[in-house]
Amino acid sequence: MGVRVAVPKEVASGELRVALTPEVVPRLVKAGLEVVVEAGAGDGSRYPDAAYLQAGARIETDRSALFGTADVVLKVQIPAVAETAAMRAGTVVVALMNASRSLEQVAKMRDQKVTSFALELLPRITRAQSMDVLSSQATVAGYRAALIGADLCPKFLPMLTTAAGTVRPGRVLILGAGVAGLMAIATSKRLGAIVEAYDVRRAAGEQVRSLGAKFLELQINAEGSGGYARELTEDEKKQESEMVAKAVAEADIVITTANVPGRRAPLLVRKEMVERMRPGAVIIDLAAESGGNCELTKPGVEVDVHGVRVVGPLNLPSQLPFHASQMFAKNVESFLKLLLGPQGALLTDYQDEILAASLLTRGGEVVHVPTRDALAAASKGPPA
Repeated sequence: MGVRVAVPKEVASGELRVALTPEVVPRLVKAGLEVVVEAGAGDGSRYPDAAYLQAGARIETDRSALFGTADVVLKVQIPAVAETAAMRAGTVVVALMNASRSLEQVAKMRDQKVTSFALELLPRITRAQSMDVLSSQATVAGYRAALIGADLCPKFLPMLTTAAGTVRPGRVLILGAGVAGLMAIATSKRLGAIVEAYDVRRAAGEQVRSLGAKFLELQINAEGSGGYARELTEDEKKQESEMVAKAVAEADIVITTANVPGRRAPLLVRKEMVERMRPGAVIIDLAAESGGNCELTKPGVEVDVHGVRVVGPLNLPSQLPFHASQMFAKNVESFLKLLLGPQGALLTDYQDEILAASLLTRGGEVVHVPTRDALAAASKGPPA
C-alpha cells in the first residue's frame, strides 16, 4: 500500500480553508498516494465530499482513525494537541505552524515523536516558489484588505462625472509593498482610487509604479537578506515617520502590511498620526496578529478614534476560502512531491535545503533552534 495522506477538517476558530482541494487529488493518486479526507473537511471552502470522492479520495468519518492510520497529515493550521495525540510516532505533518505562538502544540508534536514541517519557514529561494504559502495567502489577504477598506470608506473610490457634478476619487495609501501590499495596490487601482505606496526597500518602487501607483520615496535603502527589509536606524525611523505622517493624514484608506519574520511588526502609524486623519478615514492593519503597524490596532476588533476606523482583521485568507484553499493546496502538492523519494516512499533524509529549513520537530526533538529556545525559556517560567 502506498503512502497514506490524511486531510482533516480544520478545528481552529474561524478557519474555513482546507489543506487539499479536489483538483489536486488525482495527481497525488496517480503518484501512488492514498488520499483520505475527513468528512466535511472542505465544506467551509465549498468543496463537498462528493467532489473528493469523484477525484479519487476516500472519505473518513472517524477522526481517530484518520489520524491514527496516516503517514502524512496535511493541514492549514498547526494540529491541536488532541489531534497530535491521535497520531503515531513518525507521522509527518505539513502545515503553517506559527511556532512562536503555538508552543504547547509544538511541545506535543515533540513528545509524540511527530515529524513536522512548518511551511512559513520555507527559504526564499527560486526552487521553493511553487511551495510558498506565505506569498499565496498574502495575495488573498491583500485583495481582501482592499475590499474591506472600500466597504468601510464612506466615499466612492473612482472619480465619477454625474448630473450632480464631479466626484473626486478616493485616496488609498499602502504601507509595505510586499506580496499583500502589491495586491492591495492593484485592487485599489482597479476600483479607481488614487493610490500611493511606501516601502523601506527602494527596489519595491519599480513594482509599485508598474501597477500605476505613486511610490513615496525617501533616500533610505533598507534592503535586508532573503528579500525582507532590515530594521531602520533611529534617524531613519524619524525621517520615515514624518513622510508617512503627511501621507496618512491625506488618505481616505490606509492599508498596512509590514511584517518582519519572527519579530513584532514595525510600528508605522502612531496615535497622533491617526488623530490627524479626517473623520471617515479607515485603517486596515494586516499586521494585527504580530502586534500591528498601527499603535491603536486591536487584533480582531474595530476601534473608532475620533471618527477614524482602525481595523485589525485576523486570518483574512479564510474570508476567501475557495481560492485561498486552491492556492494553498497547490503549494502543499509541490512540497509533498519533495518529500517523496523516486520509488514513491517518504524520504527520511532531510538534507535538501528546503526540507532542512522547514523541519520543525523530529524524533522527539524540536529541530528549529529559535522555537527550541522559546520552549526552553517558557519552561523556566517568568523571573521571580
